Amino acid sequence: MTAALALGTVAALQAAQLADPGSRMLAFAATPALMEGCGDVPEAVALAETLRLRGIAVDRGIEALDQREAEIAAAEERLTARLTELRAAKQALDDTRTARATGADEGIARLIAVYDVMKPAEAAEVLGALPPDFGAEILARVQPEVGARIIAALEPSQAAILTARMGAPRSMKD
Repeated sequence: MTAALALGTVAALQAAQLADPGSRMLAFAATPALMEGCGDVPEAVALAETLRLRGIAVDRGIEALDQREAEIAAAEERLTARLTELRAAKQALDDTRTARATGADEGIARLIAVYDVMKPAEAAEVLGALPPDFGAEILARVQPEVGARIIAALEPSQAAILTARMGAPRSMKD
């Protein structure tokens, strides 16, 4: 009867420890008092020791999980910070690309204004010396009347190349 009572008490304490982790230390400290009078029952002593060792193993496992959880939280913070940095770098790159494109468009707009006021023969001579894609881009953007006069002033073969480039879809130019 005493052995059964001791086993039941130890089992109840172990269940209480699992339900309330804060009470683990209290239960382990009280175990020798609970075993009072049961020291002569080897099964009860062995069971109490097994439960004590399991409790220690569970405590260590919980500590390891807590440590791993802290490591994961730190890694998440580092990843979040890196993601923020990468997003900022991407935004800066996009801003730079936009600024370059705007600058290039402004430069072309100034060139077009220059070609609009040039004499057609002079404009044709300069456009004929430019790479065909760039010349066609400028020619496509000048005023239509000015463009027609420039094309008329070009050599027929050069006019054909620039006209073909002006009408070609963008994917064919690349």
